[in-house]
Amino acid sequence: MRTGNPTLNEKTFEGFDMASQLERGQLMTLNGTALKTTVLLSTVVASAAFSWNLFVNKSPATMPVMIGGAIVGLIFALATSFKPTWAPVTAPVYALAQGLFLGGLSAIYNQASNGIVMQAVLLTFGTMFALLFAYQSGLIRATENFKLGITAATGGIFLVYMATFVLGFFGIKMPFIHDTGLVGIGISAFIVVIAALNLVLDFDFIEEGVNRGAPKYMEWY
Repeated sequence: MRTGNPTLNEKTFEGFDMASQLERGQLMTLNGTALKTTVLLSTVVASAAFSWNLFVNKSPATMPVMIGGAIVGLIFALATSFKPTWAPVTAPVYALAQGLFLGGLSAIYNQASNGIVMQAVLLTFGTMFALLFAYQSGLIRATENFKLGITAATGGIFLVYMATFVLGFFGIKMPFIHDTGLVGIGISAFIVVIAALNLVLDFDFIEEGVNRGAPKYMEWY
């Protein structure tokens, strides 16, 4: 497992001819991928703001917009995964649809726990940019041992949470996982660190695509 995204695996960048892509000037680049990421994130934010405002203004269109966004997002995500060459068109539509869904959902959570969404967004982007800087500066390298360790830790966390979920049906509570004591906070902090370090696998994955001579449309993918 190179990344948490099931559509991005070791076969994603197989079968590309670097020479032919170079001849046509259509090679994937790190800067190009960063630019496309910025465009897609901006699209998500814009459409999320729209559905957020619908909820705040108590518009009856909020739920239909959210459900429509979720369905359209799923359709275009599948289309992108099966036809990567469509990504320059399908990826922006996917981002737009996901924004509509996530904006409304975030507004609902924000009302239930005032301020939690803004904290989460700021921490997420802060973590992403900090790790991107650390990766580009060479402070963190995605060595094979690093990948193995992060993958194993992520899998272990997944199994623990699945066990907690299943045992909950039988009235059994897993100790410490959801506690607010020092041990519970320590476990949560460890999980956050592992989740954040998964981003390094994504950065390394993008760099591998560039090194393998992936075509330009893969920047959107």
